[in-house]
Amino acid sequence: MDRRSFIKLGVSSGIVATSGMRGLMADAIGPSGIPDMVAVRNGEPAQMLDAALKAFGGMKSFIKPGQRVCVKPNIGWDKSPEMAANTNPELVRRTVEHCFEAGAREVVVFDHTCHRWQACYSNSGIERAAKEAGAKVVSGDSELYYHEVEIPNGVALKKDKVHQAILEADAIINMPIIKHHGAARITLSLKNLMGINWDRGHWHHTNLNQCIADFATWCKPTLNIVDGYRILMQNGPIGNSLDDVHLMKTLLVGTDMVALDTAATRIFGGNPADISYLGLAQDLGVGSMDLASLNVQRIAL
Repeated sequence: MDRRSFIKLGVSSGIVATSGMRGLMADAIGPSGIPDMVAVRNGEPAQMLDAALKAFGGMKSFIKPGQRVCVKPNIGWDKSPEMAANTNPELVRRTVEHCFEAGAREVVVFDHTCHRWQACYSNSGIERAAKEAGAKVVSGDSELYYHEVEIPNGVALKKDKVHQAILEADAIINMPIIKHHGAARITLSLKNLMGINWDRGHWHHTNLNQCIADFATWCKPTLNIVDGYRILMQNGPIGNSLDDVHLMKTLLVGTDMVALDTAATRIFGGNPADISYLGLAQDLGVGSMDLASLNVQRIAL
């Protein structure tokens, strides 16, 4: 993302930018000094994550000693990291490391892939990165791993089958990548949760946008880390060539999926009002699209 786009995000979020400043550039943060959202630009994935988590007081603000953590990146496609179809592997690696540094007893990484899971895990670079950081990488390819849950506040989605790694976790870290999507226009934090359920086809055939919003009333991740290092701008969710990819070097981190996805949509160049599941999720009380009401901290590296 160029400087003009980043400043545009800052202005829409109520942030005051100062020309020529390096490092922290933010509006008044709340009395606790902890922001609602952190937006970082111009760094490498691990470097940006370090900076974002520092602003929150570290991963220990989200992960407690002894917890079992489930990290859910997008690993849905048999594509290399350069194609930006999956979450950046170095971002996943650093996230796992932060979890263990915070005292997690176990970190599990998985996704219900669209392409053959072994190829997705390997060629995305995520399996290797996660294992080298100490995580347990598990498959999502069998219905035996999924168990039915009720979605009491769902409008179109009243129940679903969810992977046991989520059901057994004490904390969930949701790690989407910002990219174009043919059906939903853009896939972000809310839609990334499709990868923890078994029958994604049901969502598509019922009411995709409403199901995305409905499911988010049940699954509320402990933390969301939105990868905008490379962004697939067209032909998503898979992409055709490197011509579809734009190097943005951005990262968004926070707990409110609706707010994060609103900001990410603006980074992508879209209008949040055009992303149906955002308004639907806000109506269900999942989060807020009103970035001006939040404490958003910007960091330029």
